[in-house]
Amino acid sequence: MPTAAAATLLALLLAGCNTSVYTRDGVTDGDTFHLAPAAMADGGPVRQSWVVYSLGRAACQLEAGGPNPARVSTYGCELTARRLLAENWLDAQALEPDLADTYLDALSAVYTAGFLDEYVVRYHGRKDWQIPADLDEDGFADWRRRHLRRHAPETHITGWWSYAERQERQ
Repeated sequence: MPTAAAATLLALLLAGCNTSVYTRDGVTDGDTFHLAPAAMADGGPVRQSWVVYSLGRAACQLEAGGPNPARVSTYGCELTARRLLAENWLDAQALEPDLADTYLDALSAVYTAGFLDEYVVRYHGRKDWQIPADLDEDGFADWRRRHLRRHAPETHITGWWSYAERQERQ
C-alpha cells in the first residue's frame, strides 16, 4: 500500500493531468502517468520510496509545463524528487529502525548532512540546468570523500507516461 506521501503526490498528479497529448518532435508520451504493476503490488518501503520519487518528479514535470512535460528535466524537479525520496525513506526508518538499503541510506545521509543540492548537481546534473550559484561544492567534496566512497547513484522510475485507457461509450 502506498505511503501517505505517495497517495498525496498521486492525487496532485492526477489533478494536474488533462486530456491533451504532449508532443515533441513528433513523439507523444501520452496524457496520463501510470504506475508499474509491481509498484502498485509491492508495499515495501524501498519500492514505495521510489514511487514517491517517481510521482514527485512527474508532478513537477507537469507543473513545469512546456511542449512535452513528460520530457522535462530541471534541477528543481530532480532536487524535489530526491528530497521526497530521502524524506520518505527516513520516515520509513523511523517506523522500522532495522530497514536498510545501500542507496537510500546514502541519500538520506547526504540529505541529513545538508548537501542534497550539491549531490543532485554532482550525480544527476545536466548541462542545460540552471543551478544555484551558492552551492558548497568544496564542502560537499570533502564530505563526499569521507562518506560516499564508491558511491553509485541510482534512479528507479516506477511509472511512465502513456495514454489513458479509453472505453467506448455504449
